Amino acid sequence: MTIKILVSDKIADEGINILQGEGYEVTQGWDIPKSDLPSVIGDYDVLIVRSATKVKGALLENAKKLKVIGKAGEGLDNVDYERAKQMGIMLINTPHVSYVSVSELTIGHMIALARNIVQGTLTLREGKWEKEKLMGHELNGKTLGVIGCGFIGKDVERLALALGMNVIVVEECVQDRFVPLSEMLPQADFITIHVPLTSKTKHLISEKEFALMKQGVQIIDCSRGGVIDQEALYQAMVSGKVTGAALDVFEDEPPKNSDLLTLPTVIATPHMGAQTHEAQHRASIQIANNVIGALEKLKV
Repeated sequence: MTIKILVSDKIADEGINILQGEGYEVTQGWDIPKSDLPSVIGDYDVLIVRSATKVKGALLENAKKLKVIGKAGEGLDNVDYERAKQMGIMLINTPHVSYVSVSELTIGHMIALARNIVQGTLTLREGKWEKEKLMGHELNGKTLGVIGCGFIGKDVERLALALGMNVIVVEECVQDRFVPLSEMLPQADFITIHVPLTSKTKHLISEKEFALMKQGVQIIDCSRGGVIDQEALYQAMVSGKVTGAALDVFEDEPPKNSDLLTLPTVIATPHMGAQTHEAQHRASIQIANNVIGALEKLKV
């Protein structure tokens, strides 16, 4: 029996080549409209996705032959995890392959906020020379609050320390080693978030947390949309409590009619934290090898 694999979001060629080298039939299906996936998924034993494919609802219900779902990335929040487990489907991902890419983007966003780099570019394109208006801040000596101490959070801490920042790390799951969230928030000049989206972290930062923050704080979110209550963030920015935000993620992606994107003090990128050639190369190879390992474990 030939194992049939559908790759519905583009991965690097190296992973495709590894799977084909094992004799699997691989469909490079990232050009298939997402709305058509439920009608074709029934033919496949393995589905490989990144973030664009939502493995939920009709897509999952029609996956009668599916044995493995592989995510070429960290989180599995675009997969109905509980339903997949009920169906006996093995779920695998590629932990830690993109942590350097995400941490570097985080630091890039923080520097862009502190020095008004985006605003400077946009106003120059408009023929303006607004040097005096674009007064910024040094990061050296400022306090960065890091929420989450996984691979990304730790690497952000390393880079921030190299810039001369003071770093306060929050990890509420390990109370004895890290500062509580309520203690960090009033001290931080910048806050960056690096936790998965779970029932516990949904709207972890909302009205109550914004009220505890220092006046003029700036926020970076390269984790998952929904960890910050984005309506509460908008209100905090309008009030002046938060003077800058850099967002790589949104509660709805792509965002539609987002009030935050109307604010000149918001800079944003389209969930591209892991979008580097290096990270995608690693993810492609690792997900291919992990799929092979899963199929061997299942004795397929």
